[in-house]
Amino acid sequence: MSASDSPAPPRVPHKRRSLVIRRIDHVGDPVGIAFLESPETDGDAVLARIREYLGDRLRLVKAEVSHDEITVEVESHGWAEEGARMAEAARDLYRKGARRAALTMYRDALDLDPLNAEASLRLGLALVEREKFADAFAALKRAREFGASGVELLNALARSAAALGRRASAIAYYEEALKIEPRNFVARRALGALGRTPLQSGKEPGSVRSRRD
Repeated sequence: MSASDSPAPPRVPHKRRSLVIRRIDHVGDPVGIAFLESPETDGDAVLARIREYLGDRLRLVKAEVSHDEITVEVESHGWAEEGARMAEAARDLYRKGARRAALTMYRDALDLDPLNAEASLRLGLALVEREKFADAFAALKRAREFGASGVELLNALARSAAALGRRASAIAYYEEALKIEPRNFVARRALGALGRTPLQSGKEPGSVRSRRD
């Protein structure tokens, strides 16, 4: 039997996930504009912007819009197990120094499973390292929407935002990172470079102290 005759891996039908789209990640883009539109009077426009952002691989089931977040439920057709294996293989290639090949493989993993948060995260981090900040930011915010979290992600988002001229967003990401890890040197130094003095580790704002006195 030839390779072309080999059966394709089983596609996972109608895999459903809830995603959180954050306002801070979409300042100035079409999804960000959706936060300014009224779901009551401009519901179709809001849904159209979200559908366009999600792309053809994800089907929007429902969306709930609040001031700072849009919670969406999506359906995806994909090969989750194969995507996960390819993402792990890409990470191994990256560790071994085959970085260009790894980037291609991360993208292939996302073609197999567009909801793979690990592939989106690792692709974004690799693009930050190559100073491809626009592409990095797009991958990193997708990773966060798909469930990735942590200081490494927030610092990478902040670095990308700063490089793209989004100073306020960069500050917000770094400050969020310091809430998780108050002594994180990368975030503290970067905030200083952005003209923002981070709260001293182990100290509380005066308003908090005064309430306890």
